[in-house]
Amino acid sequence: MARNSEDKSLLPAERIERCILLIRGQKVILDRDLAALYGVTTGNLNKAVKRNLGRFPADFMFLLTKEEYATLRFQSGILERGKHSKYLPHAFTEQGVAMLSGVLHSPRAIGVNIEIMRAFVRLRRILASHVELAQKLRELERKYDGQFKVVFEALEELMAPPEPEKKQIGFHVREWRARYRA
Repeated sequence: MARNSEDKSLLPAERIERCILLIRGQKVILDRDLAALYGVTTGNLNKAVKRNLGRFPADFMFLLTKEEYATLRFQSGILERGKHSKYLPHAFTEQGVAMLSGVLHSPRAIGVNIEIMRAFVRLRRILASHVELAQKLRELERKYDGQFKVVFEALEELMAPPEPEKKQIGFHVREWRARYRA
């Protein structure tokens, strides 16, 4: 009997999409999140990867730096100190996650892999629709030039991704010296 895409999935799409992060300009999933999705320990997942290291080149999987790990923990609050491994996490790209299907053979791993691939495809479609919308907006802007300039500027501002705020935290020596020298 043929299966269709309407079959009940193992995991809600939202749960998988929350695990997808943007690191080094790539959409990735961390080893601990993959382990939780597959229902295995992070250590066992990493052991399976180490046994098959030839399948995971640098564009499929990479180790986070200390700075990336600290930034991730600070920004998202999901990696609280003391609650997770003392080792730096591995980040798996879409191709790395696909390669895991050849390493993990349980029925759950296969089903979860299918759902993860679908989540990556959904994200790609969403991003493509934003690009198409921006192109159509530029075409309309050229066509109606000055008549709706304010409207087009407002739409472009709404479509632009928010710029991260850069607040300096901590004690600043320059400010202190300037204040108390006088």
